[in-house]
Amino acid sequence: MSTDNIKIERTSLKERVLIANRGEIALRIMEACKDLGHDYVVVYTSADEDSKHVRLNLDSKSCRDKAWRVSSYTDPNDILAVADHTECTAIHPGYGFFSEDFRFARRATERDRSLVFIGPKWEVIKDLGDKINTKRVANRLGIPTIPGTDSPIYNEMEAEAIAEELMADQIEKKIMDPSILVKAAAGGGGMGIEEVSRVEQFRRVYRQVQNYAKRQFGDGGVLIEQCLRDYNHLEVQLVCSRHGERVHFGTRNCTIQSTGRQKRLEAAPGFDNSCFEYDFDAEDVQKKIVEYSLKLAAHVKYDNVGTWEWIVSRDGSPYLLEVNTRIQVENDVSARISYLKDGQPNLIREQIRLALGDRLGYKQKKIKFKGASIEFRVVAEDTHRGFAPWIGTISKFSFPEHEWSAVYSHVPSERSYEIPSEYDPNLALALVWGDSMDEAKARGRDFLKEVVIEGENASGEPIITNIPYLTDNIDRLLTF
Repeated sequence: MSTDNIKIERTSLKERVLIANRGEIALRIMEACKDLGHDYVVVYTSADEDSKHVRLNLDSKSCRDKAWRVSSYTDPNDILAVADHTECTAIHPGYGFFSEDFRFARRATERDRSLVFIGPKWEVIKDLGDKINTKRVANRLGIPTIPGTDSPIYNEMEAEAIAEELMADQIEKKIMDPSILVKAAAGGGGMGIEEVSRVEQFRRVYRQVQNYAKRQFGDGGVLIEQCLRDYNHLEVQLVCSRHGERVHFGTRNCTIQSTGRQKRLEAAPGFDNSCFEYDFDAEDVQKKIVEYSLKLAAHVKYDNVGTWEWIVSRDGSPYLLEVNTRIQVENDVSARISYLKDGQPNLIREQIRLALGDRLGYKQKKIKFKGASIEFRVVAEDTHRGFAPWIGTISKFSFPEHEWSAVYSHVPSERSYEIPSEYDPNLALALVWGDSMDEAKARGRDFLKEVVIEGENASGEPIITNIPYLTDNIDRLLTF
């Protein structure tokens, strides 16, 4: 179903949007701007000169002033200088880079030559970007979070008492292999986290993490949480406006990830009874996490697109993990099972027009959910060697075209392409959908069989991608 059928209220003024990102998300933002009648400017580094989002603009006589080279996607001075020179009125950070940086959002919106930051207001990004604060607010609202502390602990005796209580609670609940996580409160990205499976080990590990936290982050605060192993990772997609309107576009499941916790297969809805015999009412659990997500969004006055991340244990207990205050890579997984005014919505378009001040233009009851969808993240990597990245030159790049599939990629198909070593070797996002999860899975298998990617590295060895891994893991979707 085409997204072009959806007619929503548009902003009346033409804007010029600086796209401060790269790859497929830059391309999708370009298309969304054009659909909404807005102008755009892209930036790129020397490593990305052959990327499609650059070539489409540099190779066109009418678009040459739309692509500007910068030293880095993470240099705010460079990015804002381009915005000023090209007279942009808004900035879209995509995902990663500046997308959840409240300082950048604040700077962009409060400088003398202000820009509309396409995302939530910076105060919301700041509040929800702090996982400790998010957990504390959620607990006050009665929203379940992972058992443990919601503020840094600095006292060893207090920390040990909390650890003993968490271990005893797991033993009482007959949880197999109970353990806790000791985490540097000021850490992030998996840094400063140790697991403790016996209380006798706790003091040593606590001191180890606290010393690490002081050295690395200048703050010896430590968090203590129950370690959850047997769970599914679900997300709730929210879309909110600056006029206090809030709707959801259902749930999706992102449990299948690489060893570095990078998502590889995603599916919507979050649970489906055809995939697994759950020990709980799957529909009821999904309804609960949607309600909890909307409750927190209302409390903080959330005003743009965002994702509420949850983990759900085998017994159906949900725990809020964090909030992503940005568009996510997998946003289209949710859009492909959602129907609004007889079409599938484009959530990037929604993000842009709502940030520019539009009203939502529809209520929850107008959104209908149907069928199932799957997204495959196609990456040049060796999944048998810890998902090690593969770097080389692609000589052939071809994806099938079906009315039930979509592909987003910055890799050109008409010429060779050297994968930049500076960035993750992501090649494409491929989506399939159907009237049921079984149909989506079958279409996914057929789709992956038709993909053609050829190339070699500097040693003449053929390209390695994760397509066999994606195919092998289709049947694991939505299971425990």
